[in-house]
Amino acid sequence: MHLRWPAERGRRERLRSERQPRLLLVDGGGPPPGCGDCFEDWIRLPASEADLQARAESLVARCQQHLGLRPTLDEGVLRVGDDWVSLSPLEARLTSLLLKKMGAVVSREALARAGWPAGPGARNTLDVHLARLRRRLDAVGLSVHTVRSRGYLLELSGSCQQQAHEA
Repeated sequence: MHLRWPAERGRRERLRSERQPRLLLVDGGGPPPGCGDCFEDWIRLPASEADLQARAESLVARCQQHLGLRPTLDEGVLRVGDDWVSLSPLEARLTSLLLKKMGAVVSREALARAGWPAGPGARNTLDVHLARLRRRLDAVGLSVHTVRSRGYLLELSGSCQQQAHEA
């Protein structure tokens, strides 16, 4: 999808929420956008048709690689591509719910029920375990983001986002 930046800002957000590839065409004098995911890239205009085509093909290839990195959890082992990490039973329960809703917000209450069906006890129990889980998931290129007043969001990170900035 080619989009004029910043004129088609609203369309960009819609496509971002649908996790669709976006190639932003930046007017010659305009500031470049901040690219925050693997599904987006930009090029400054004027650009040749060959440059536009090459950038679009690179974006599509990166998206295909990204989509091929779907994490799996089996018997407490979390795999992302060739990388893996062993999780405790509690970490596996939390991760399982985050994976089922990957890319969407999971409430604190839902995570607490998944981790401790009988009740988590102190309020900061979930916070302590999420801090540990974040470090473990970072090793396989996953990030758990806090969504203020709503919950948590699991996304691919690391090399995928780095590739987006290198392109």
